Amino acid sequence: MLYRDFGRTGWQVSAIGLGTWNIGNQWGAIDDKTAWATVRAAYEQGMNLFDAAESYGLPNGLSEERLGIAMAGFRHNVFVVSKIGNWGSRTGQAVPKTTVDMIRLCAHASLHRLRTDYHDVLMCHEGNIEDPSVYLEGFKALQQEGRLRYYGISTNSLDVLKRFNHEGGCKVVQIDYSLVNRKPEADLLPYCLAQGIAVMVRGPLARGLLSGQYTKASRFDDDVRSTYNEGGSAREEFEQRMATVDQIKELVDASQMVSTALQYVISDKTLPVAIPGAKSPEQAVMNAAAGADTLSDAEIARLRV
Repeated sequence: MLYRDFGRTGWQVSAIGLGTWNIGNQWGAIDDKTAWATVRAAYEQGMNLFDAAESYGLPNGLSEERLGIAMAGFRHNVFVVSKIGNWGSRTGQAVPKTTVDMIRLCAHASLHRLRTDYHDVLMCHEGNIEDPSVYLEGFKALQQEGRLRYYGISTNSLDVLKRFNHEGGCKVVQIDYSLVNRKPEADLLPYCLAQGIAVMVRGPLARGLLSGQYTKASRFDDDVRSTYNEGGSAREEFEQRMATVDQIKELVDASQMVSTALQYVISDKTLPVAIPGAKSPEQAVMNAAAGADTLSDAEIARLRV
């Protein structure tokens, strides 16, 4: 596993971390033991960065709860990132983020589920937020309490990131970036490089499409990707992305699709950390193996279809 500087935090983090959305049953049900074993396999393979969110899981918070239990014995050796801003949104009554105390409330609840005293990084999970003031004030209050080391935001908008970073306090950003979505290369990644903002890549396998297992005829039964099916709201995006996947399949052996897709995003000069999800120890081991190397400039150029 490669380790690299994580922006201006001073940390050395694994090039591949674990996204825990997948262990919360929204991507298909798994039992507690499998979820715990997946986390521990990731750690044993060298991953030292784990990503969660208050809203991940059925019910809300299940991913954090499972991660918290699984980290028993090694929490002090890893970096834990979580996100707040969507608690209750999926079930019809979102927690209002109107005061600093509401930000603190969500953060403290997250810490309880994670079974830890502090977040290494806590993020705003409202990617299109117009005025981030309440989050910024809340995060600073949590830092003063000793409950938070650094803060950031998950967004695909450069304008939102700039507003969140207007005082230079944003240390980490999560972005959607992959071989089928290279938009961040135009502006987001250069801005992060100039500002020294650590980059976490969500969706590096494009919700599994870059695993090489799917075709345009595939049908999805999980809650997350059901909109890709015929008549779904994201069907057009699915077909566009699969057209790119089909082109990549002509360049990459099927057995190398996952490792190539992950190595592509971690090869950027901003030194991103990719956080693919996993639903089994075997998937976690496979993802971790991709963190052993990056791609050459020639390999990168060849993949830019």
